[in-house]
Amino acid sequence: MLLDGKVAVVTGAGSGVGRASALRFAAEGARVVCADISLDGAEETVREIEKLERPDGPGGPSGAAARAVAVRCDVSVEADVAGALEHAAERFGTLDIVFNNAGVPTPRLGAKLEDHSVEDFDRLVAVNLRGVFLGSKHAVLRFKRQGGGGVILNTGSVAGIVAWGGSVYGATKGGVHQLTRAVAIEGAPFGIRANAICPAGMPYTGFMTAGGMGSDEETTAALARQTGANHPLGRPITAEDCAEAAVFLVSDRAANITGVLLPVDGGYLAR
Repeated sequence: MLLDGKVAVVTGAGSGVGRASALRFAAEGARVVCADISLDGAEETVREIEKLERPDGPGGPSGAAARAVAVRCDVSVEADVAGALEHAAERFGTLDIVFNNAGVPTPRLGAKLEDHSVEDFDRLVAVNLRGVFLGSKHAVLRFKRQGGGGVILNTGSVAGIVAWGGSVYGATKGGVHQLTRAVAIEGAPFGIRANAICPAGMPYTGFMTAGGMGSDEETTAALARQTGANHPLGRPITAEDCAEAAVFLVSDRAANITGVLLPVDGGYLAR
């Protein structure tokens, strides 16, 4: 129960890393606001959380409040982000953790810089970078009002560390990394920690298929073999791999860790 008594907001919680992380946070005792632009996806994550076993039985003791709620949130819209965080504090009494995870991939995997339209650029920046800016900004404001610190976790990417993946996508993730480090320094005097996880290839989360790759089993299996071959450990990265890193970084076991960009990459960056 690493997060017992904590309240967390997870963006992009309707699928992939967000869903896996929301489930892990809840399994470790947190109450979770599952925020996603797809309310249906967020509500499905809440239903999965409510099925989890706890030491006192499914769903906690008789009469206990729900462990998770779903909200629709477009992370590029400030009112949506601020509203999701406010909803967490109002529903559960406080806010301890904000995981800015929502993101979108390069519209067409393999597209070069000159292949990107201005519309492509604007969407990538709006979701991947502005979304993290807004989540971090309103987390800091909330944590300072509450006192006692708080934790911000962002989803970056190995594509923001090396030239791997789409150029504009990588640039947005590089921005996420720099924002993470800046918030870590600015927030330190207030007990606010900020870190980022940096995944490598994740063929099973739907992120690659959203970038134009096929979604059938054969294509997914081929993507898994290809991405796994790029990682020294020989396996593709899963949403659950990222969730395990996330739950550690937001827990009190990482109380003296801030400003870290943690690769979840099977050794890719160590080459």
